[in-house]
Parts: sequence; structure tokens; C-alpha cells
Amino acid sequence: MKIIAFQGERGAFSEEAAYKLLGRNIRVLPRESFGAAFASAVHGQATHCLVPIENTLAGSVYENYDLLLKNRLHIAGEANLRIVHNLIAFPGTTLGNLRQVYSHPVALAQCSRFLARHRRVERIPFYDTAGSVKMLAERRLPGAAAIASRVAASAYGARVLMAHLEDHQENFTRFLLLSKGESVSPQANKVSIVFSTRNVPGALFKCLSVFALRDIDLQKMESRPLRGRPWEYFFYLDFAGNAREAKCRNALSHLREVTNFLRVLGCYESATR
Repeated sequence: MKIIAFQGERGAFSEEAAYKLLGRNIRVLPRESFGAAFASAVHGQATHCLVPIENTLAGSVYENYDLLLKNRLHIAGEANLRIVHNLIAFPGTTLGNLRQVYSHPVALAQCSRFLARHRRVERIPFYDTAGSVKMLAERRLPGAAAIASRVAASAYGARVLMAHLEDHQENFTRFLLLSKGESVSPQANKVSIVFSTRNVPGALFKCLSVFALRDIDLQKMESRPLRGRPWEYFFYLDFAGNAREAKCRNALSHLREVTNFLRVLGCYESATR
């Protein structure tokens, strides 16, 4: 059975994404930080870890880009999860007597319209969306609710007072499934890499041209500082294709000739958009 480590408490959006990608026949392993989730997969406590890498509203999760480079794990798959924020409470708390709302700062920011309509309600940042539901389950604070997933409400025996609190319906988070073992399925149609190059005129253009010359679709690019070398960067790139295809193999071979460092992070099946 697959054991999936993720950051957060039971009921986190990461747990929901794990079920969406792998089904219910898995074990989940909550961890207090992203680093701890990666470590669980590296050291064998888990077969995989599942981490968010970007959100359509909040942008990239930079910490996890850095951890991808630091840890020798391979991307085995991805999932796009529609983020639905729910107002969750325990018996005794209603919309009428609501005075406090706990959640992760990003979740609170994504529900600003709801909170603006309820100005009497104090918004209180918490370390985790599901963790805020867990805390209310333990403390049973009167007039307090949490913003989290429906899975979190079920995990802690709470009830959903209101659904779809998010400001924008097009709120999706992309999650990466990571494992120590590397495998490429015939259905794989996406490749993720990281590379660095010399800081000279035209260097990045040469790197990207290896894909343009072969009509390979670039899907996302992100840069992160190269520590110890000011104003130099690692570039993370997602492109369409299978690493075993001739044109992709040739592009990567060409890229190695014009970079200082290149690592393939994974070749996997793209999530349905």
C-alpha cells in the first residue's frame, strides 16, 4: 500500500489531492512541515510525498521548488485540485453568533469578500487550514469557526456552515507526487527539469532555443536564487513530451552542452486541466 506524506494535519487540501490522484486505498502520513514531508519519502517512512507547487491565485510555492533541488526525489505524477473553502464549526456556533474565524493566512486572503461582509468577525491566522479545525475540535471555542476543506470537517466531526467562501471559482492548486524510485510510463507527457547557466548575454536564450528548434511546448518556467552566487539562478522548466521521445532526448542533450548544471526532476503524466 502506498504511504503518502504531506504537510499539515488530517483533512488538509494535500490529503484531498492525494485521494484524487491515487484513490482511497492509501495510507496518509501528516507532517508538520514541507521539509519533513520530503524527508519521510527520502528516508523510507513513506513511499511518496505530495506537495503543492503552485496556486492559480497565490502563485508558486517557492519553498518546495528549493526542496525539489535539495532532495533526490523524482516527480511521479501531479494533480490539480479545485480549492473550495468552507466555513466549518462545531455545535453551538452559527452564522448568527460567529465572532472568530481561524485559518491559514493564504486561505483567509482568498476569502476576503466573505470576511468583508462580516466585519464583526475577527480573522485569526493559523499554521494550517485543517489544523484550525483540529484545534477547534479540541478547544470547542464558542463563536469560533475555521476555513478549511470538507475533508477536514469530516475528519474532525464538524459541520459545514457555508461552502464556497473563496473569492474566485478559478482557484486551483497543482500538487506534485514525489518518490525515490524513478519510472517513466508510456502515458507520460510532461517533463520537469532544473538547470543553471552562465550569466552572460544570450545564455538563457540559447537554453530555451533548444526547445523552440524542436517545436517543444514550454508550459512553465520559474527561477530561484543560486545560493552563494549573487544574481545567478536555477531555472525550473516544465515542457510537454516524454523524455524517451527522440526530440526530447535530443533537446536535453543539446541543453547539457549550454548549461553548467542540468537535472531531470521527472517525466510523468500531466494532470487534466
